[in-house]
Amino acid sequence: MANYYSDNKILKFHLQHPLMEKIVALKEKNFSDKDQFDYAPFDFEDAMDSYDKVLEAIGEICGDVVAPNAESIDIEGPKVVDGHVQYARGTQENLDALNKAGLLGITLPREYDGLNFPIVPYIMAADMVSRADAGFVNIWGLQDCAETIHEFADADQKERYLKRVCKGETMAMDLTEPDAGSDLQSVELKAAFDEKSGYWILNGVKRFITNGDGDISLVLARSEEGTHDGRGLSMFIYDKRDGGVTVRRIEHKLGIIGSPTCELVFKDAKAELVGQRRMGLIKYVMALMNGARLGIAAQSVGISEAAYREGLAYAKDREQFGKPIIHFPAIYEMLSVMKAKLDASRSLLYETGRFVDMYKSYYHLSNEQALSKEEKEEMKNYQRLADIYTPLVKGMASEYCNQNAYDAIQIHGGSGFMKDYPVERIYRDARITSIYEGTTQLQVVAAIRGVTTGGYLAQIREYEKVQLKPELEQYRRILIGLTEEYAEAVERVTSTRDNDYIDFHARRLVEMAANIIMSYLLILDANRDMENLKSAKVYNKMARQVVHGHGEFIRGTQVADQATYKYEL
Repeated sequence: MANYYSDNKILKFHLQHPLMEKIVALKEKNFSDKDQFDYAPFDFEDAMDSYDKVLEAIGEICGDVVAPNAESIDIEGPKVVDGHVQYARGTQENLDALNKAGLLGITLPREYDGLNFPIVPYIMAADMVSRADAGFVNIWGLQDCAETIHEFADADQKERYLKRVCKGETMAMDLTEPDAGSDLQSVELKAAFDEKSGYWILNGVKRFITNGDGDISLVLARSEEGTHDGRGLSMFIYDKRDGGVTVRRIEHKLGIIGSPTCELVFKDAKAELVGQRRMGLIKYVMALMNGARLGIAAQSVGISEAAYREGLAYAKDREQFGKPIIHFPAIYEMLSVMKAKLDASRSLLYETGRFVDMYKSYYHLSNEQALSKEEKEEMKNYQRLADIYTPLVKGMASEYCNQNAYDAIQIHGGSGFMKDYPVERIYRDARITSIYEGTTQLQVVAAIRGVTTGGYLAQIREYEKVQLKPELEQYRRILIGLTEEYAEAVERVTSTRDNDYIDFHARRLVEMAANIIMSYLLILDANRDMENLKSAKVYNKMARQVVHGHGEFIRGTQVADQATYKYEL
């Protein structure tokens, strides 16, 4: 029996990070639930044992159910029947297996029948599910939308909807429209309040909606007549039981075929307002998107894992010129770089998850009791880190995911281009990760704030201070040098005070910061367990190449040189 948790010991390594003890204490409110719920942990070790057992169960389902179903789902796909989505047979089997095991509502409080887990074990589960079938995680993983209801909905809405999610009902977030993709300020789906029924009524069209026929949907709609910007948008809950929404079609996609991407028609659909009017885009979508971007980062890491494993297995088995191809330098270098990218993106993923956990735990605690001055400062600090790390990990993990899928096919040669091997599907599934929930270019727009405000540099300085084993000191010295080169590049670009010039170099600056940060994280992983040193050494060399290269490009560029890259249309 395959188990995607127990066969990948790096997952348990990240689960046992030292910061988890504080995260668990905050999340469990010092284990105050133990007298009310018989499945609540009574101390840190008990909580960690619960996470371990649940992840073991998810790993088993991924290995024995989800992964074996992936090929048939890719072939069959979902379809529209009487205006609604009918999942592929394997998709429904996957959902049934995970629901039977009680594995929805993982992060929701126990009062709503959830498991009250932190974000870290949840994204660890998403990591494994994505390795098994990247398309399926888009259905299972949208349970994360329930966090927005938990944070911003009223008590009655939480009671009615969160328990349904924990019982296995699926979710969707209906944001984009035919004329409003990344530019959500242009959303025009209309919401009008009906005094007679006490409900809001939605009319219009949504497009590119993942799992668009989910049981419970969060819908961004224009509630303020006469407005044309983000200030006129509000967030609503739509319940499929009430009707009023039909699936016009399922998009025919390159990859993640098992995940239905729908065009929806709203015709007098009843809905409920979430939180305050006018705050839909400004507040609620931003929270929703941050969670979704972390989820796509986990999906990217899972796909990277699948691609690396397929490439490694094929390289060991395939013989050419009398020996397995893994013994050729061109191949073993490719695999070591794939592994370094995988490990780096995973370390950044779980570092971001820990920042989110710390911030969210303090946030929920602050709704129940006054925080001390120190706690408030710590919450603000982790919120800042979560805000700048989220676009960083989404951008870098998705790009590495695509690169690893590309290299996995290259290792397979002509066979990889055929549907006989899983890498063909993995390659197609990977491509969307750097596009949806904000393209890599948009992640750079969000991440550049961490560059210009000094947020990344400040955190890099914190990593510098960690006491390392003597054999790791050489890597710290290299990274200190790279950090100085990064700081000099930031100063050179930002001192021009030319926004177009800053945007021109934004991706280079963000990638410099990301490579230094991920290199530090891998060194810190090796500091905890020297078995992680190989990827740290490989990635350290990669980071040097990227930082030096981008630094040289920036040093050789003047503001006027942007014109070289402009095209007259």
